[in-house]
Amino acid sequence: MLHRRELDYCPPAPRPSPARPGFVELLIKLRRNPLECWSADFFEEPIAKLRLPFADAFLVHDPQAIKRVLMDNSRNYQKDTIQRRILSSGLSDGLLSVEGERWELQRRILAPVFARRTVNSFTKAMLSAANGLAARWTSLEPGATVDVAAEMTLVTLNVLAVTIFSGGIGGDFDEFRVAMNAYFSVIGRIGMLDLFGVPKFVPRPGYRRLRHTMAYFEAVIDTIIHARYQRLAALATHDGPDDLLTLLLRSLDPSTGRQLSPTEVRSNILTFLSAGHETTANTLAWSIFLLSQVPEWRSLVVEEAQRELSNPRDDLADRLIVTKAVIEETLRLYPPIAALSRAAVDADVLGEIPVKPRSLIVIAPYVLHRHRGLWSRPDAFDPSRFLPEARGRIPRFAYMPFGVGPRTCIGSSFALQEAAIVLAVLTRHFEMQLLPHAEVWPLQRITLRPAKGLPMRLIRRRAL
Repeated sequence: MLHRRELDYCPPAPRPSPARPGFVELLIKLRRNPLECWSADFFEEPIAKLRLPFADAFLVHDPQAIKRVLMDNSRNYQKDTIQRRILSSGLSDGLLSVEGERWELQRRILAPVFARRTVNSFTKAMLSAANGLAARWTSLEPGATVDVAAEMTLVTLNVLAVTIFSGGIGGDFDEFRVAMNAYFSVIGRIGMLDLFGVPKFVPRPGYRRLRHTMAYFEAVIDTIIHARYQRLAALATHDGPDDLLTLLLRSLDPSTGRQLSPTEVRSNILTFLSAGHETTANTLAWSIFLLSQVPEWRSLVVEEAQRELSNPRDDLADRLIVTKAVIEETLRLYPPIAALSRAAVDADVLGEIPVKPRSLIVIAPYVLHRHRGLWSRPDAFDPSRFLPEARGRIPRFAYMPFGVGPRTCIGSSFALQEAAIVLAVLTRHFEMQLLPHAEVWPLQRITLRPAKGLPMRLIRRRAL
């Protein structure tokens, strides 16, 4: 049984200001760290209205209103210009970006690719990547220090490399990782040109570098796709590498028999790499940090890992119950996608509040997951909320780390399975201690990352 002290641990986060920022201050905070924009009333009001120079904006954190926007009347709420600008950077033909019939077709084609049985089949590859990292850490000097945040980006990219391309990315893996980090650092910033709706043909800072990065990604992926097309054409119908790329190239729309085009395959691979790499890496980094601060929960995860990893099977993640509860509580406190937005096409009503066409609707999981009207002790780390006996008490639309509705993240089960397996393997072999003078702070870019990394000392556990 955990003591009250552990139940009251509140990890670092910006303290909501008592008053809403003015427009100029809002611009400064959006540029510096958008998490600082949320004033105290947003964590208490179900729906809050803001007047911006170009449109009305509504901050929506009422579960029924969220259901209205993302499910019941989702066709009336489309991605706004800022999200479209971010997603147009190489992802414009992928599932994350397309709308209407194109989205429906891709969703039908891709759904079987992320079916439960398929995701479970990648358990061995995920274990291999996690054990590879553990082996590399073991080769370091005893008590070595590493940046756990950087290490998690490496292991999650490795997982994706071997599950999407069973033969690996090819070429310089580290070059690919650096390029991916550069991609996120550019597209994750919201500038005044975006807020004022300046056309995208007007250059943004860093976009020349982004074009070079995207050209590099496309060249690497197109080479792999072309080689795989040739290999599959020479094989019998059901032969070929057992990975996501083969599934993508062979998947058919059950309604029309249509396949994804090479451009759509490339865009979706880039989507999987970008959306699945950085988000899972940050989830793991924050989970490791939180366990380093609460020894009682860390002990429970270690005990479970020692028991379940002794006989790993394809259903391993399903048996990591405590580990997954820690991960889901981490996703509550530090959701990788801290905010999403939509633009109203036609007039609507949310709750009792009229919404005009072109109004901006913002739903911030970061605020929603800490809302005073929806959670008890909302700022405290308490994974017991997500244990099986308590999970049913969470309102359905009060927790959405992967979104909800038709456009919920198609790879959520993949991400949760990967995070649970990697966290279990690492905690089984190491105690990860935060360095005494480390400054830990959440920074929102596209994802919610530790602003200055997570410098930690690795202490090997005794042989099991």
